[in-house]
Amino acid sequence: MQNDTVINICFHGIGTPQRELEPGEDRYWISEDLYAAVLDEIREWPSVRISFDDGNASDAELGLPGLVERGLTAEFFVLASRLDAAGSLSTEQIHALQGAGMAIGTHGMWHKPWRGMDAATSDVELVTAREQIAAVTGTPVTTAACPLGRYDRQLLTRMRALGYTRVFTSDRRKARANAWLQPRYSVRRDDTPASLRAEALVGPGVLSKLKLEAVGAVKRLR
Repeated sequence: MQNDTVINICFHGIGTPQRELEPGEDRYWISEDLYAAVLDEIREWPSVRISFDDGNASDAELGLPGLVERGLTAEFFVLASRLDAAGSLSTEQIHALQGAGMAIGTHGMWHKPWRGMDAATSDVELVTAREQIAAVTGTPVTTAACPLGRYDRQLLTRMRALGYTRVFTSDRRKARANAWLQPRYSVRRDDTPASLRAEALVGPGVLSKLKLEAVGAVKRLR
């Protein structure tokens, strides 16, 4: 792997959900055993970043202990509308994450796609949500993860103008370590350490790699 390349691994929910899931969301809830196995796998990789989306309570209850046990850190992307809601991260849990050396970013307000937002919705998702999360963390929030992985050129232009320092997507390919836009591999319930290793560490063939890069380019330019 090139020296300037990083692999971003993203988790969502772990264990049993404590809230009603959105359609299709169950695919991204994994067992505690799979979570532990994936952490044991990726801790040996040469360059990896870990993140969590959606602000589920399992981030603190199960995600954090697994990280601490292995000496790992992660960034947690929180939904402002779910703060202190049943099954989601509480203010106290966010403070516990920060106290353990974890970073906090924004996942927006309502977990709706950010592509094609009107001006009012954009303000809520990109400005108000960030302010509400920052009020909890006590620190500026400058990183974001796009809900459902959807984005376009208009969105990225607005986020740059708003001062976001790094934006994470779900494009399932390696990233440049210092790039502003960071694709990630989301862990799914049917993944295994071996399948993740084959896809993310070994990587796709030349044609598949070119296809993934082309998909990302289309999203950035449309």
